[in-house]
Amino acid sequence: MKKPMFRTVAVIGTGVIGRSWIQVFARAGCRVKVFDSDAEVLAGAIDWFEGDLRDLRRHGLIKKKEVKARRERVVACEALADALAGVQYVQESLPESVEIKNLAYREIDALLGAKAIVGSSTSALDMTDLAQGVAGGRRFIVAHPVNPPHLIPVVEVLPGVATDPKVTAKTVTFLREVGQTPVVMKRYAVGFILNRMQAALVREAVDLVASGVASVDAVDVAVRDGLGLRWAFMGPFGVANTNADQGVREYFTRFRKDYHALWDSLSTTVRFDDELVERLGRETDEMMAAPYERQRQWRDRMLPMIAGVKAMVPLERDQKPSKARRHKAKTRSQTKSKRRA
Repeated sequence: MKKPMFRTVAVIGTGVIGRSWIQVFARAGCRVKVFDSDAEVLAGAIDWFEGDLRDLRRHGLIKKKEVKARRERVVACEALADALAGVQYVQESLPESVEIKNLAYREIDALLGAKAIVGSSTSALDMTDLAQGVAGGRRFIVAHPVNPPHLIPVVEVLPGVATDPKVTAKTVTFLREVGQTPVVMKRYAVGFILNRMQAALVREAVDLVASGVASVDAVDVAVRDGLGLRWAFMGPFGVANTNADQGVREYFTRFRKDYHALWDSLSTTVRFDDELVERLGRETDEMMAAPYERQRQWRDRMLPMIAGVKAMVPLERDQKPSKARRHKAKTRSQTKSKRRA
């Protein structure tokens, strides 16, 4: 892995997301300074990091030398000022509150060097609001990961109105260098990209169970052994592009009426009342039949394996458009020219 452009970083806020970022940066060779205002949470994050290193070593995924190297790169700091001293990039993972984050940003901004960048793990808030009134608002940007970020690489990047375009470019480059996959949003939308799509699927999944169409297990099987298999390496447009001989244009043209009818029927107003939550909980417990921690450990073992398979068999992309595609593009261009004429 290429050495990242920012060699010293800070992780501020060490809950479930923050602690995972520690592993992301340490793995990439960064010196990681870690801070949380709650000493117990900070200690728990360091314990989690140590435990994850032991698990990686036990399963033969890293060598003893690498365990030592990563451990030496991470330092827990008792004061925010100590954590921010000399860092080039900060990953903030504080509670999801505009007020809490804005207040913290003012303090962080005053302590940071002039060129340092601050990325936020916020999962739904707009950086324009978060950095409102912050003197150095130009250096603040959303860098929203998927849980857990040390195993799932996508990071949604969203600048605020005050964010310097150079900060956006550097953040994207840095995230790629530490092994993540940045996705830049063109504008703000509540929930960003991933959570909006996830919420749409979850809403329909819950409604199918609540309305008596299917059980929790049936819904999960349909996703994990159906949609999920394709979606593990292709998104919705890639899937549509391979579901018709002539690609996405043919697919969405042929099935437009079917999709329109389905969309019109997806008008559920299902809500999580206590009775429904308990029902979903009972059925999920029966389906999973294992302690939560064992489920998470299994997930954390499976994700790298799936990612490894994807890396082993990448899509072979054409260097140049095929003759058929060039001919179609030329024909469309000529048709448009004739119409304009």
